[in-house]
Amino acid sequence: MIHSLHFRLAAGALVAIALALTLVWAVLSHLFTDYLAAQYSNEMTSVMDSLAAQLTVENGALELKNEPADSRFQIPVGGRYWQISPDGDEEPLRSRSLWDEEITADELSRDMYYGFRETVGPDGLPLLVSMKTMTLGEGTSRKDFAVYAAFSRMEMEAALESYHRPLRLMLLSTGGVLVLAAFLQGWIGLRPLVRLRDRVADVRAGRAAHIGTEGPSEVKPLVREMNLLLNERETAIERARARASDLAHGLKTPLTVLSHLVEALPEERRDTALQQIELVRQRADRQLQAARMGVEQMATTSLLGISGKLVNVLTPFTEEKGIGWHLDIDPALTVQADPADIAEALGNVLDNAVRFARTRIEVSAGRTQGDVVLSVCDDGPGADPGCYDLMLKRGVRIDEGTAGSGLGLAISGDILEAYGGRLDLSASRWGGLEVKLMIPAMAARTPVIA
Repeated sequence: MIHSLHFRLAAGALVAIALALTLVWAVLSHLFTDYLAAQYSNEMTSVMDSLAAQLTVENGALELKNEPADSRFQIPVGGRYWQISPDGDEEPLRSRSLWDEEITADELSRDMYYGFRETVGPDGLPLLVSMKTMTLGEGTSRKDFAVYAAFSRMEMEAALESYHRPLRLMLLSTGGVLVLAAFLQGWIGLRPLVRLRDRVADVRAGRAAHIGTEGPSEVKPLVREMNLLLNERETAIERARARASDLAHGLKTPLTVLSHLVEALPEERRDTALQQIELVRQRADRQLQAARMGVEQMATTSLLGISGKLVNVLTPFTEEKGIGWHLDIDPALTVQADPADIAEALGNVLDNAVRFARTRIEVSAGRTQGDVVLSVCDDGPGADPGCYDLMLKRGVRIDEGTAGSGLGLAISGDILEAYGGRLDLSASRWGGLEVKLMIPAMAARTPVIA
């Protein structure tokens, strides 16, 4: 199945052009063939009539007063032939061009060829023959006879070919021009859809709020419906932001109350409860911040910028442990994603690296064939490869002796999955853990930096 509209239109045009030119060829060829056959038929009829006019009956036999003046009748195999065949055993009268051949009714083909019957002439060449039966005189001097006029079949075929050759060239040239015009028409006709695609891409990238309404009248209803859909989407997003803000505000007070209440718990339970309360508070703050900023999902996020900010926040903790940072990210590399989502996904991974790293953490980013990869490597103890899948599950902690909720990597994985990406775990080159945040290339772009 052809999925391209351009090639569908082109294929339809090619079929229509081929059918039209085939029909033109058939009609013109048929008309010219009929015309040429009529010309030869008129010529042969004229020859037979002129021969009959020159016939007389002398002593019971047919005599021809004057032969046709055309020199082709006088030259052997001259291309024009005539013969008069009386009934009975009388020798036929014939043109010198027939040489030793004689046209007989029994040897004429039963099938008609362009209105003529075919026979074999001098040198075995095929002849096309017209015939008339006539009667001359009355009573005892009455003579019945047949008059034949013939010409070379190859002459007619050569005349047809001399017409068909330039006709083929003309139709092929016309077909080429029409095919080119069909492709050009398809390209011009589909340009509004290409411009519409670019405008939709601008809206998706946040460079425009709505699609421009200029363009052909056939596209305007689609643009109008898409703008209405964008308006409805924007309204729905605003409502979702408002609900998220309300929810975040509503959680602040209960969380504060819970924080005071857990102080009365035993120490071993109090720390766990406080960690969970802090996790809920962070999520509430994040939703409240997103609602205030009005961040849309497909905003442009600089990977170096967001990574640098997170590293600055975590540096006081890493300095206490003697951990050094190394960032290797192209400043021009960006992703089309919510900055807060990328910050949370990367922040959870970096927080995990800070807890386990011994002396160094490296953050790098690059582009593969299908994804943009943000990689975090540490030189910590690492983990058994058989535990990687468990580490991505919610609430699972491989090292129970280390503080944490077991939710960080799972939350990061959920965020990336929302963008069609994933989180991959492997061993780093220093023996620790390497976490790769994979974002599909369709949601990433590298702008041109002047």
